[in-house]
Amino acid sequence: MTQTVAVLGTGKIGEALLSGMIRGGWPASKLLVTARRPERAEELTARYGVEAVSNAEAAKRADTLILTVKPQDMGKLLDELAPHVPADRLVVSGAAGVPTSFFEERLAPGAPVVRVMTNTPALVDEAMSVISAGSHATAAHLRHTEEIFGAVGKTLRVPETQQDAATALSGSGPAYFYFLVEAMTDAGILLGLPRAQAHELIVQAAIGAAVMLRDSGEHPVKLREAVTSPAGTTINAIVELEKHGVRAALIAALEAARDRSRELATGNS
Repeated sequence: MTQTVAVLGTGKIGEALLSGMIRGGWPASKLLVTARRPERAEELTARYGVEAVSNAEAAKRADTLILTVKPQDMGKLLDELAPHVPADRLVVSGAAGVPTSFFEERLAPGAPVVRVMTNTPALVDEAMSVISAGSHATAAHLRHTEEIFGAVGKTLRVPETQQDAATALSGSGPAYFYFLVEAMTDAGILLGLPRAQAHELIVQAAIGAAVMLRDSGEHPVKLREAVTSPAGTTINAIVELEKHGVRAALIAALEAARDRSRELATGNS
């Protein structure tokens, strides 16, 4: 926490990371932010007491640069940063599908780059951040990145070859659960429950199931079987899910998300 960290392109995820670092004890004096709009920069300064600077100034002053802009904007940002980023500056990318080689080709030779895919539960300190080292990143760089992203949840190191799969499962993962809750809420309404009650029932069921998955150490099949009594209500529901190919649809959906992540790496918009 003695190093200066700059968050560039501070949108929702960038702000969640920033606020998590401050809650984790990182001094505001060691944090810099950049934003596209001046009013957004002023808002971040007023809210967190951090200094808002230009991208070039952040590159000159910070020990670590965290790039949180959209994948399609990353090339333009690197063109702006490259003249100001020394070879020893750690660059952390949060852009889906963009490989570390993309950064290494545009920065000073030997520049350490770490790729991270986090997700929106960073807003409530329950993120899953998947971390991969570039060609020049050391174990110390990985530990430093884990220290930063550990402020908003859990971290996991994977080889970069697994990042597209991790993006499909974890980066996009919360959306699948929201989609499922939305569908189950509609089902609850169809079954005669008011929307608010259906929503509360399903959200608490989701929270309880997630905690049991995390804390029990049991395989999900075993936990599901504990709810599935012979000739009961649950098995009838499971049969219908299998009839409609829900398992196959989920697998196909995650493959599609992985493939899209790969497309982003090639610059296809």
